[in-house]
Amino acid sequence: MKPPLLLVGQGSNDDADSAEFGRFVHRLRCRLDQTAADVSGGYLERATPLLSESVASLVARGHHRLVALPLTLSRTNGELPAALALEQQRHPTLVYDHGRPVGPDPRVLALLAERLNDAATEMPRPRPLELVGARPRLRAVDGVASDGVPPHVEPGETAVVLVGDGSTDPAANADVHRVSRLFWETHAYDFMTVETAFVSLTPPGVPGGLERCRRLGAKRVIVVPYLLFAGGTLERVWAQALAYGAGHPELDIRCAEVIGDCETLADVVIDRYEEALQQLVP
Repeated sequence: MKPPLLLVGQGSNDDADSAEFGRFVHRLRCRLDQTAADVSGGYLERATPLLSESVASLVARGHHRLVALPLTLSRTNGELPAALALEQQRHPTLVYDHGRPVGPDPRVLALLAERLNDAATEMPRPRPLELVGARPRLRAVDGVASDGVPPHVEPGETAVVLVGDGSTDPAANADVHRVSRLFWETHAYDFMTVETAFVSLTPPGVPGGLERCRRLGAKRVIVVPYLLFAGGTLERVWAQALAYGAGHPELDIRCAEVIGDCETLADVVIDRYEEALQQLVP
């Protein structure tokens, strides 16, 4: 039997993010069940199950070697190795190997292109954002133009803002800039530009990215979240776009969806897992 795959998330207090992470773990479990590989998922902090709980469950089921794969688009810091080293102290028989993060895989860029194209599809009017629910949350809603005729905007008049999480690690932020360039040259070359922005921790923020596009002369800007799953971070992206759009009603601002739980993402993760298996030392 192959060593189990342990998907590791950073963790957040957002139920939507946790639910989608759980659905993705279930998808991987169904896919890898055909190859007799166990799949589990755990968080480093702020959500359940915690990494320590998932490792303890795997060990209790007789697994003493596992492949830990960070479910992230960016490079990992030292948190995961430190957490796994602590689990080795708790379980002396445990041996673990690392898989590479999802990162800017060509298939991930293709998924971003799908989300971009969905948002770029002509609609009666720009997708506004509204507050819903008790929290409140933000969601995109379709409206109807006053004259019923959508203004036609050429791709060359449309800019894209790729939005990453943001980090205190300059190398991680530089990676997002690199992804923006790769995305522009491989999938968004018809558009005016692909700018980079961040949700927090480092500039420019979403308003800064939108403002640069406006100054470049864009008539439409599509915000593409460089995020795996929906949740609080996506809502912050939408909120920043909404706040900027309120002051610039002449600019058609649209927000694309996240990559999300899907078969293509599962393909990438399975490839990372198989790659790690090939590097295992007996």
